[in-house]
Amino acid sequence: MDRTIGIDYGRARVGIAVSDPLGIFASPVETVQTAKIIDYLQKYAASQTIVGFVVGYPMNLDGRPSEAAQDVDVFLKQLARKFPDVPVTLEDERFTTVLAHRAMIDGGMKKSRRRDKMSCDKISAAIILQGYLDRQNREK
Repeated sequence: MDRTIGIDYGRARVGIAVSDPLGIFASPVETVQTAKIIDYLQKYAASQTIVGFVVGYPMNLDGRPSEAAQDVDVFLKQLARKFPDVPVTLEDERFTTVLAHRAMIDGGMKKSRRRDKMSCDKISAAIILQGYLDRQNREK
């Protein structure tokens, strides 16, 4: 089944989200250690068809890439080497962490679980991916 993967890349952890086969909904899936992200994606690709990656790109409020963008740029090169035929779209990730925390609160998640950064990372990946999917579906 065709899936688009949403990625919230960080130095320590990477949040992963996937689309449904129709490309309408994004669901948080996993948070993976950064050092293991390419292996994780390769294993995932062995069981599902990845039709695209949507990677959160860190921007400053003035619209310029932030310092963390350098880390994402290195990851993008690795991704292109391992998945040369899969298109990559960059998505502005400003405010996704704030939105993820709000979603956890609104969803009734207990404070102790909200402190778990792994939950926030995969929810942020879902927010990044959902923004992309919504735009794609409006353009159809």
